[in-house]
Amino acid sequence: MASPLLDLPLMTSDRERIETALRASVHTADAYLTEIASHLILAGGKRLRPVLAVAAAQVGTDAPVSLEVIQGAISCELVHLGSLYHDDVMDESTTRRGVETVNAKWGNLQAIVAGDFLLARASEIAASLGNEVSGLLARTIGRLCEGQVEELRHTYDRGRTVPSYLVSIQGKTASLFATSARIGSLMAGHSRQVTDTITNIADAYGMVFQIVDDVLDVVSTDEQLGKPAGHDMEEGVYTLPVLLTLAVDSAESRELYDLLGSPLTAKERTKALKIVRNGGGLAAALDSARNYVAIAEAECAKLPASAATDALQRAPRALLDSLVDL
Repeated sequence: MASPLLDLPLMTSDRERIETALRASVHTADAYLTEIASHLILAGGKRLRPVLAVAAAQVGTDAPVSLEVIQGAISCELVHLGSLYHDDVMDESTTRRGVETVNAKWGNLQAIVAGDFLLARASEIAASLGNEVSGLLARTIGRLCEGQVEELRHTYDRGRTVPSYLVSIQGKTASLFATSARIGSLMAGHSRQVTDTITNIADAYGMVFQIVDDVLDVVSTDEQLGKPAGHDMEEGVYTLPVLLTLAVDSAESRELYDLLGSPLTAKERTKALKIVRNGGGLAAALDSARNYVAIAEAECAKLPASAATDALQRAPRALLDSLVDL
């Protein structure tokens, strides 16, 4: 199911502006670096973060967004892309968005440096938009790192807590969604109250996004995911559906506990997936996502009526509804 954000009247043309600006932002005199830095940009993507920035800017208006909004939007997307380059090195991934990862095609060192380059370009663009934006983006990059470290420190940890998981995803996922929307709002000149409300909505959206993504890793087939289902469990990353299944006092949860704690064989992964899919943890994880949907919807009620407000109000629930199609 497509995001309601993509249905905004001017979004098609705004996305074209985003793509043009993204490609231009990584162009350098060095053709080799330009090729590597452009690799995932040319591979496409949903561009949800810059789309959120544009939607935030359009709250209360139907006017085209300014160049500053577009520049703020791509600064956030460049941070996201840089983090993907680094993630693929850490995960030893070989494909991303249907193409070879940068580390698989050019090597780990090139991927790390190119990821750093993307973060540098993001920071340079943010600096051109003023001290508030540059400081906000810098803090967000730090939050991404903090969230990732929180996840790494609990690899294969069967005692990981739900609060640890929530802190991690708020840092590594929701914070950049929130910052994208906040920058869009700031560049549009919205009031501080409206900007804070939009930030809260995007933060809740980011939490729903990551919880749904973690549910998909458990309930989808290998073919639907394009990778083995239960990949997170296999890598020792125990997400909300797994943690809430472990919290249930049952023979199945104790069996799951015994399976986890170390790398899984294919047979063990299949068994662990069956337990999580059939246990109460999956439903509890979806309830958690619904709570964040309710937060976003309540915050939207504080915004002036507009097409963008309506799209922001419907977007988090659309993420949940996408699970119905599985």
